[in-house]
Amino acid sequence: MRKYKTDKVFMEPICPEKVWFLCDSNQREREKGRDMSSSSSPASVAADADRVFERGKHGVAVLDIKPGSISTHSPLPHKPLLVFHPREEGEYPVLLFLHGYLLYNSFYSQLLSHIASHAFIIVAPQLYTFALADCMQEIKNAAMVADWIPAGLQSYLPTYVRPDLNRIGLAGHSRGGKVAFALVLGLGAVKTSLRFSALLGVDPVDGKSEGEQTNPPVLKHEPQSLSPKMPILVVGSGLGSRSRYPGLPSCAPHGVNHASFYKECVPPFCYTVATNYGHADMLDDHTPGLRGMASYCLCVNGDRREPMRKFVGGIMVAFLKAYLLNDDELLEKITEKPHNKPVDFTIELKKSVAELVA
Repeated sequence: MRKYKTDKVFMEPICPEKVWFLCDSNQREREKGRDMSSSSSPASVAADADRVFERGKHGVAVLDIKPGSISTHSPLPHKPLLVFHPREEGEYPVLLFLHGYLLYNSFYSQLLSHIASHAFIIVAPQLYTFALADCMQEIKNAAMVADWIPAGLQSYLPTYVRPDLNRIGLAGHSRGGKVAFALVLGLGAVKTSLRFSALLGVDPVDGKSEGEQTNPPVLKHEPQSLSPKMPILVVGSGLGSRSRYPGLPSCAPHGVNHASFYKECVPPFCYTVATNYGHADMLDDHTPGLRGMASYCLCVNGDRREPMRKFVGGIMVAFLKAYLLNDDELLEKITEKPHNKPVDFTIELKKSVAELVA
């Protein structure tokens, strides 16, 4: 296992460029003067709802794990991985995060570090370097990584950082969101032995249009037809369905985007849309290479990525705390639109089927 002795953690992503990522080991300094008590007073919960959109109290380390490397760890993962974990001793819930179409897992470093700083371990595989329309191999790859987590993750982590294998969430962005849904629904007869407790779709996309869904199709175009038997978060982008160039499809087309996933989900679910931001705005500010440039050029974007990234990170943290840690105060407070919210957003929280007809 690679040891980090400085504030900067060197990562070697799958793309040719090298990225320096700053882990926030100075977080404790910013915590001075902050009330870190366990008080659940309304004022305290409101303040925490604001702070969830900022980095948490934990410093974060990043592990770059490659399946072909010489290692004393066993077993090796089937795919290259980035693992983000808190530096402090403890047992932490785990989130498996799947990247979007033709993107690199390293493009989500700032977002995933935000989540990890709030006391989560994130496993982010590179599912492929190139892919066609069919998603079946991605689903199989995701299942193999999921099965590796209980068998191999701990051997790469410091002994004092322990994954809580009873509290595991599955998330994905764009096509990765579709793959996440497909995996928990068992589409294509692909199964994993890992038991997920929450499903998070970050601007999920099921294909080019309602009539051109990629295989296997997830959406059925029937209300409340998706029932993965776990709580669901769907995060949408208000600009994602807009086409940037005449004659070309948008990055998140109507009929197969977040709105359709929301309509088909069965409670409990949370559905939120960042009104003035685009499909790729939760990625890192600097995404190198041709694919990184494409993430800026192909989609309609908001003014800056940082606000959307803070919002997506914060809502994911609040949702994971609600449904992995049984602490829903933050999520409830966010539905009241915190004063220091980073973006304008709409949000809907349904905890039961009865609320759909209320």
